Amino acid sequence: MRALPLLLLGLAVASAPALAQMKLQTKPAAGGGPETRYFTAIDGLMDGNADVVLKETRQGKTVTAAVLDVCYPADKSSDRKDRFVATLTVNGQTLSGSTQSVADKQPVTIKLNRKQTGDSFEFRGQITIGQTVTEVASTDNSDLSEKEFQDNQATEDGITPQPKDFTDVSPESIGVRVKLDAAADFLKSLKGEAVEIGTSSLSVTCDAMRSGEQTINLTVDPEHASALLAKVKAAPGVTAAGWTSGVVEMDRTIRFAAADWRDGDKVNKDKLATAIAGVLAKTLAAKPASATWNANTGKLKLVLKRPSSIYPALGLTQNYEVTALVSPDKPGSSDKLMLWVSSPTVSTSDDSAGAKLNLSDDSSSDEEGSEAKDDNGAIDALLKEFKGQRWDADKSVWR
Repeated sequence: MRALPLLLLGLAVASAPALAQMKLQTKPAAGGGPETRYFTAIDGLMDGNADVVLKETRQGKTVTAAVLDVCYPADKSSDRKDRFVATLTVNGQTLSGSTQSVADKQPVTIKLNRKQTGDSFEFRGQITIGQTVTEVASTDNSDLSEKEFQDNQATEDGITPQPKDFTDVSPESIGVRVKLDAAADFLKSLKGEAVEIGTSSLSVTCDAMRSGEQTINLTVDPEHASALLAKVKAAPGVTAAGWTSGVVEMDRTIRFAAADWRDGDKVNKDKLATAIAGVLAKTLAAKPASATWNANTGKLKLVLKRPSSIYPALGLTQNYEVTALVSPDKPGSSDKLMLWVSSPTVSTSDDSAGAKLNLSDDSSSDEEGSEAKDDNGAIDALLKEFKGQRWDADKSVWR
C-alpha cells in the first residue's frame, strides 16, 4: 500500500513499517452502516521516519470522525520517540485539530484537506509540531478495513513462560514485558543483579508507545534463570515474563547425561571446560590458552592458539575464540544437559618476545577470516566425547 507521503525537513530518517509497502483493495462495508477505515504508516513524514495511523469513521463516503496518531523521532541524535494523538474536527473535506505530544509536550496543530477519487485519496495541508511546519502533499493513497488493520497490528515478542524444553527458546535468554510507567523502576531494580540487559530493548518503540508496554531482553546464567523469572514476575507492572530466543542454535547443540558432570545440583564447570577445550584442541590442532566463565550470562569463553601459516617466517599466532553454553535441556530439574558451542572466531597476533608487529585483523583474508569456515567436525567430536545426542530438526526429536 502507498501511504500518505509527507515531508518534514531536519529530522532523522528511519524505515516505515512493512505494511506501508502493501497495496490493498478498498471494499465498502455491507449494509450501509458506519464503517472504520485506516490510512497507515504515512510515507515521508519526518523524512520517512514517522509511524502513522489515520483512523476515519465513515457513513458511506462521508467522514464523520477522524483520529490522527503519529509516532516520530524526538531528536536526531537518538532512537528516542515522541508521539501525538489528535481527535480531528471534520468540516466537509477538511480535517483539523490540535493536541500536545506525549513525551516532550510540544504543541501540535493539524489541518488537512481530503479528496477522494474512486478508491484513491489525496491529502494536502500542514502539520505543525512545536516550531516545525510540515507541508503535506500526498496523492494516490489507499486505505485499510478494520480487519486488515488489526491483522497487521499483531506483534509477537516470543516470550514463552513455560516451555516444555529448550529446543525453541534459549536457556539464557529472558524476555520481560512491563508497563511503560513501571519500566524505569523495574530496570533500576536489576542493579547489582548478575544479569545483562540488552541495550537495544531499552529503546521505547512506536509499538510500545501505542500498547503501553515494553519488552526488556535479559541474559542470565541458565542456573539462575528460574530464580530471576520468579523475581521479575512479582515486580510491579510486569505483565509477562519467560524464555525467548537467544544464542543457542540447535545445529551446534548436543544433549548428554548430566550425572558425570555435576557436583550435587551444580554443574562442574571446571571439568566441563577442560573436556570441551580438550576436544577443540584436537579438532583445531591448537593449544588451550584460557577458559573464562561469565558470571552474568553463564557463557564459557575458550581461547586456543596455534602457529599461524599466513606468513611462517614471522612466527605469528593464530587465535581461536569459542563461546559455549551449558544448561539443563528443559526448565526445572532434569537428568540431561545441553551444550551449545559457537563457531570459532579467528584472529592473528604477534606473541613473540620483544618488539611486536601491530596487526589489524582483516576478514577479507582468504587464509584466516574473522570466523572459521570449518571447525574440523568439532560438534561431532564433542558428541562422541560426551556420549550425547544431536537434534533432528525434521522429526523434532533428539537422536
